[in-house]
Amino acid sequence: MKRKNILRYIVLPLLVIGAAAAIYIYKEYNRKQKDTASLKPAYSVTASSLVSEFEANEKASNTKYLDKVIRVDGMVKQLEKDDKGFYTIILGDTASMLSVRCSIDSIHTSEVAAVKQGSVIAVKGICSGFNADEMLGSDVILVRSVVEF
Repeated sequence: MKRKNILRYIVLPLLVIGAAAAIYIYKEYNRKQKDTASLKPAYSVTASSLVSEFEANEKASNTKYLDKVIRVDGMVKQLEKDDKGFYTIILGDTASMLSVRCSIDSIHTSEVAAVKQGSVIAVKGICSGFNADEMLGSDVILVRSVVEF
C-alpha cells in the first residue's frame, strides 16, 4: 500500500510536471517571430522628430517607443550593406549627424533594391534603443525593419 501511495503522490506528479516543462521548452525553442510587415505600428513619426524626442528626454522616449513597432518617414541619408549581405537604411538629414538606423529584416532584403539615396521613404521596425554620441552622432535604432511603399 505504501508503494502505491509513493507512486501516486510523488512519481506521477513529477512525470506530469516534467512533460509540461518539455512541451513548453519545445514550443519556445521552435517559436517563430511575426513578420514586421504584418504588424500594425504603435506610432508613426518623422525621423527628425523621433531623434529630437530621444535627444530631449531619453528615459521618457524609451518608455514610449522601446520594443514597439514604429513607422518612420524620412530621407535616405545612406544605404549600407555588410559583408553578410544584410542592409541598413539610415534615415535623416544629410547636414545633421543625428539619424535613425533601420536594420532590414533578412526576409525583406529584396525590397531594398528600389531604395535610392536621397529619396523619401517610410520604414517600419521595432525600436531597440538610442545611441547617444557627441563625436559620431546620435542614432535611434530600429531592428527587423521593412520598407513600406
